[in-house]
Amino acid sequence: MIQYQEKEFYNTKDLALSVVGGRWKIAIIWSLLHNGTLRLSEFNKILPDINQRMLIRQLRELERDLIIARTVYPVVPPKVEYHLTDIGKELAPVVQSICDWGDQYLKVITEE
Repeated sequence: MIQYQEKEFYNTKDLALSVVGGRWKIAIIWSLLHNGTLRLSEFNKILPDINQRMLIRQLRELERDLIIARTVYPVVPPKVEYHLTDIGKELAPVVQSICDWGDQYLKVITEE
């Protein structure tokens, strides 16, 4: 049994899915993989369907799980940037595989 964030996981696969699972996390990680560093307003342009509250929640969870890092600059108005950590960058082949699978799956379901 694995203990993390006051939760128990049966194996590392469950742990990994809890970290990157959800409607928006893969899209956020993909955006950072392709753009490097992003500000909140840039996420809003890239992912227009996510509301601000959900975006901030997902970013906080990814930061808590050490997938992304947040840099706050001491200026007015506040400037905050997000980027992938080293372990977050390791998700590149995983995210690419999920996107490739999604492309294949779309072909299958649209052929019916």
